[in-house]
Amino acid sequence: MTLPSINAERLLTDLTHLGQIGAGADGSIYRVAGSAADLAGRDWIDKTMRVAGLHTYRDDIGNVFSRRPDSDGPWLLIGSHADTVPGGGYLDGAYGVIASMEVLRTLHEAGHPAAAHLETVAFWDEEGVTPESKGGLVGSTALAGHPHVDDLIGYLELHVEQGPRMERDGLELSAVTGIVGVRRYAVEVRGQENHAGTTPFALRADAGRVATRFAAQLRDICQDVDDTSIGNIGSIALEPNAPNVVPGLARVQAEIRAGSEKSLDGIEDELRATLARIAQEENCTAELRTTSAKPVADFDSRLVDAVEEVCLHRSDRAERMLSYAGHDASVMSTRVPTAMIFVPSTGGYSHSNLEHTPDEQLVLGTQALLESVVAVSALMLKQDIDADHSLAA
Repeated sequence: MTLPSINAERLLTDLTHLGQIGAGADGSIYRVAGSAADLAGRDWIDKTMRVAGLHTYRDDIGNVFSRRPDSDGPWLLIGSHADTVPGGGYLDGAYGVIASMEVLRTLHEAGHPAAAHLETVAFWDEEGVTPESKGGLVGSTALAGHPHVDDLIGYLELHVEQGPRMERDGLELSAVTGIVGVRRYAVEVRGQENHAGTTPFALRADAGRVATRFAAQLRDICQDVDDTSIGNIGSIALEPNAPNVVPGLARVQAEIRAGSEKSLDGIEDELRATLARIAQEENCTAELRTTSAKPVADFDSRLVDAVEEVCLHRSDRAERMLSYAGHDASVMSTRVPTAMIFVPSTGGYSHSNLEHTPDEQLVLGTQALLESVVAVSALMLKQDIDADHSLAA
């Protein structure tokens, strides 16, 4: 059966419409999970799909689902999240939601058989910017623990890259192989407050110097262990925070990201050893404590292969890529076969009103999602049938 083409004008119009819900004067989006704007956006998604003749419903957490009224599963789930960070861009999450809506509507209108086993989702609270969200990925985590997850044959998510690599390398599409693991640490250094004007360097127990020396080593440690890893020192606080007092206490928040648990372990070991050495040299004591750890997500090779084949068919500028940003796909991959598609982010900007991807690339990504849905549905449904026949035999 001939594959239908998405309605590019409808896709872009819907992106603009959702982008106006919660928009500030400068175009930044304030659609934080649970806010009036977020709820209004979910209402709009619900009504838009109902007008298209599709069945929509919400679960207890707030995820919005859509599928054909006569669909009885199993389903391939596609979508992303509808919430934003405060002052976010109009594409992060929203693009994957609108694209999934467009794919389902297109297949439904064309009477394509893949529509019968397709469900869309607008996940609740992926960003995790409110205290009660406990770090985000709330909607996907709830679904992963709900019986409905057993009705799913897989999950596909289309997203903007949120980084500069695709634009730098001239890529139009990427088949995402997985998501890096993320570990965060709290560092506390204790020294001795003293008069900065009268205490010689050699006689100081300078907690601030330990913190800054440690921060300066982070990049080299990451690169030496795994040159594809990345890290960040996001906060340094000194006490008593006065220019003429040697700091007696320093607190540092650090984060590392890598594509394997082995690399994450290696970097953590080096961070601990480096911190201990520097603290001893500066006559201080120091502790590095893990505050959170999200494991590496490796996507299903069958789905990644199918998505890559579609991407290479749609463009000669397509490659595989590892995601350095977190997504609902990381949670879904723990329960069902999962893959992602990336389109480039202009300038690498995201979580900002500078977030942008050219219209033609947004359309290309959505068409690639549609073709991936058809390929993956056929693959996974055939495997289900083959498994049933095997059990019957």
